[in-house]
Order: sequence, then C-alpha cells, then structure tokens
Amino acid sequence: MKGQRGFSIVVATFVLVVLGLLGTYMVRLSANQISTSINALQGARAYQAARAGIEWSIARIANGGNCSDLNTQTAMSFTGLDGFSVRISCSSQTYSEADKTPTIYRINALSQFGSYTDTDYVAREIEVSIVN
Repeated sequence: MKGQRGFSIVVATFVLVVLGLLGTYMVRLSANQISTSINALQGARAYQAARAGIEWSIARIANGGNCSDLNTQTAMSFTGLDGFSVRISCSSQTYSEADKTPTIYRINALSQFGSYTDTDYVAREIEVSIVN
C-alpha cells in the first residue's frame, strides 16, 4: 500500500483541470450563441427597416410621386429604428403598349446599422419593381 501514496492528489488535480477546461469551453460556447442570436435579431431588424423604406417609397409613388422625389431622400430615419439608416434609390422607365404607357419603377432600399468596420455592423438590401 505504500506505493500508492499521493495518487489521489494526482487524480483530483487531473479532474479539476478537466472540469476547468470543460467550464471554459461551455462559457465560450454560450458567448458565441448569444452573439449569434444578437446578430440574427439585428439582421431581422435591418430587413424590416429596408422593407419599411420600400413600402414608404411605394406609397409615395402611388400618391403621385416619382423617382426624383425618392432619390433626394438619401437617408431616412423612421420612428422606432434605433440606429438604423435607410437609403433609397429609384429608377424608372416608361414603355408604350397599345394605348397605355405604363411606368416601371425599380426601387432599392439599403438598411444599415453601425459602420462597416464595427463588429456589430449589419446591412440588408431589398429591391422591388412596380408598375404604375
């Protein structure tokens, strides 16, 4: 029995090291999951901000506006979009078909949060075409 002296200290140290490494791994994994969740939420908010810009543009065109009205609004700030900016660009082209002359509008909305070099930067872009 004298040859096994101190063996329990070695086993206890090994178990503590393994548990410490496992704990560190779990903390890092949790932090990554939280970061991913926050980025997904910000991406969804950016998409909704861009969609709000598209719908605002469509409403302006439906009420007699045109692309020059939209292009002068380079950055908008909607209520409730804390920190998001929305840039609208529009182009239009008129066609002649029989006795009608429809105008096709191509509207692009780019929503951004933060600046490109920031770690929490997010952007979403939506483009639609409508006939008026």
